[in-house]
Amino acid sequence: MRYFNGTGWLAIFTGTETMIGRTRDVDAWDEATGVALVVDPQRGIRRPVTDYPDFSHLEPASQVVAAIPGGGWRAFWKDEGPDNGPLTEQVLAWLITAKGGATPITVGARGDVDDAESADLLIPPGEE
Repeated sequence: MRYFNGTGWLAIFTGTETMIGRTRDVDAWDEATGVALVVDPQRGIRRPVTDYPDFSHLEPASQVVAAIPGGGWRAFWKDEGPDNGPLTEQVLAWLITAKGGATPITVGARGDVDDAESADLLIPPGEE
């Protein structure tokens, strides 16, 4: 699944002796220094990434700027269904990114939501 967040950036941490490597959403930017800020779940505050001794680097993520209804589109996979048969799921919504991309988001029969970028075919409304 493609990774989306509000700023379009992820902070990568390598880990320490007591903490495993991890990825955190960049939540904002410090206005005075320009340093990326992440939420510290233990303290319940935003902290600069440079406060962490294991901060490695930033990586781009897809920044969602809008979501629009699925509009009757469906996603089709040749061999993702029961017994490796076909599977069709309704496109619940399209996530629109800052770079103009549109990612179909499907909802399965059990209500699970995922992107459909791996679909073999996207079927427009009214087509079989």
